[in-house]
Amino acid sequence: MAARAGVPVSTLHYYEAEGLIRSWRTEANHRRYDRRELRRVAIVKVAQSVGVPLSEVRAVLDRLPRDRAVSARDWAEAAAPWRALLDERIALMTRLRDQMGHCIGCGCLSLDACPLYNGEDRLGRFGPGPRRWTGGRGERA
Repeated sequence: MAARAGVPVSTLHYYEAEGLIRSWRTEANHRRYDRRELRRVAIVKVAQSVGVPLSEVRAVLDRLPRDRAVSARDWAEAAAPWRALLDERIALMTRLRDQMGHCIGCGCLSLDACPLYNGEDRLGRFGPGPRRWTGGRGERA
């Protein structure tokens, strides 16, 4: 299973401990996995590669049937909550790409041109962190 899924055995054990996949034991105490678990591992790997937390992956996988093959309809219904999450991440990454290039490219942090400038810490009243980047309240203050 580890070789076929492209992950270390320890990763399979971790995914199993987290409730993402299931296995059973043979009489010789060897772990065995249903072939449907390969798809679940693939979903976990892809989701992790784009920064989806395991808790959110688990929530989607928990919506999928365990007793039969997953249909396209099953998957569409289970994955629907990810649409908004992924759209938000795409917007954030686009903003990061567009704004970081300017800052790194010139390095001047010009008060006239820098999209990150926050005179008198006006955005501080809306909470900690990169308010303009994450789209938090007061982003345009």
